[in-house]
Amino acid sequence: MAADNEKLRVDKYLWAIRVFKTRSLATEACKAGRVKLNGQSLKPSAMVKMGDTYHIQKGAEKKVVKVTGLLDKRVDAKTAISFYEDLTPPEETYGHKTIHHASVLKRDRGTGRPTKKERREIDGLQNDWWEKD
Repeated sequence: MAADNEKLRVDKYLWAIRVFKTRSLATEACKAGRVKLNGQSLKPSAMVKMGDTYHIQKGAEKKVVKVTGLLDKRVDAKTAISFYEDLTPPEETYGHKTIHHASVLKRDRGTGRPTKKERREIDGLQNDWWEKD
């Protein structure tokens, strides 16, 4: 546990509270602009302050985390929860996201592999579907 007057980097904090699996992933996320404070992207070396609210994007998942305590060493998940407050809206959580899947094209059993012409038609259908989104 870090003392209140101790300086703590944002990448180290996000790793310690288990938002990212490794510290290097936390550093890369900061460098890529996926960690924001007040709408501004942060450098990995930015200092964490009590009460800061970070907006973090990990792939399709978005998190909003408020700092309630400073933690400089990685601890178990139950302990880590006491050092931040998860303010993520329910519609933003990964479990509630609607994921769109392409419909699977099926062929009748025993018809064999598609011919070159049929393959082009199948590819055309798939490309049309992707271009709609």
